[in-house]
Amino acid sequence: MSLLLLLAGAYLLGSIPFAIVTARLFGLQDPRQYGSGNPGATNVLRSGNKLAAVLTLLGDSVKGWLAVWAATRLGFDLGSAALAGLAAFLGHAFSVFLRFNGGKGVATALGVLAGVDARIAIFSAIIWLMIAYTTRYSSAAALSAAIAAPFAALIFIGPQLAAGVLAAMAAVLVWRHKENIARLRAGTEGKIGGNKKSRQDTPPKP
Repeated sequence: MSLLLLLAGAYLLGSIPFAIVTARLFGLQDPRQYGSGNPGATNVLRSGNKLAAVLTLLGDSVKGWLAVWAATRLGFDLGSAALAGLAAFLGHAFSVFLRFNGGKGVATALGVLAGVDARIAIFSAIIWLMIAYTTRYSSAAALSAAIAAPFAALIFIGPQLAAGVLAAMAAVLVWRHKENIARLRAGTEGKIGGNKKSRQDTPPKP
């Protein structure tokens, strides 16, 4: 299998919008229509259905891990496998099934980290949990974990292509949170466990 075909397959895998699939299975409102409007596990949790949120989290994480795992099973080196993970992450963030829109990619990124080296994923998950517990801001936790991940990669796997790919993924993840960063600075970012709020009830941007 060529690397190009691998990356295309990984992108399509990452494009599967598990938040929307899960919402339909549970008869829930489309997660793009309330809260942050993000088709991800945190926003699905705002629906009040914890099982749907957990399944979304698992689905989004597994597709990142699966892309890396499949690449290694097919005989690709770790750098190429990391590129496959990046393709899956980009598929989630810019899904072909959602007109190239998508989620922020936190869960998928965690799955990619687990596929490359479980120690990086564990380190990043600990950072996420610590920040989420102390601030109750999912976005702040995600940003902190994203920034920490490349440093963890350098520690655990050293300066190689895979570490560079993970750094690029972290940079995209931070960029995808630019609106969250603005809300954090303004003090208007929603907290974990906040009430569900329809996007239609949100005042339009000036």
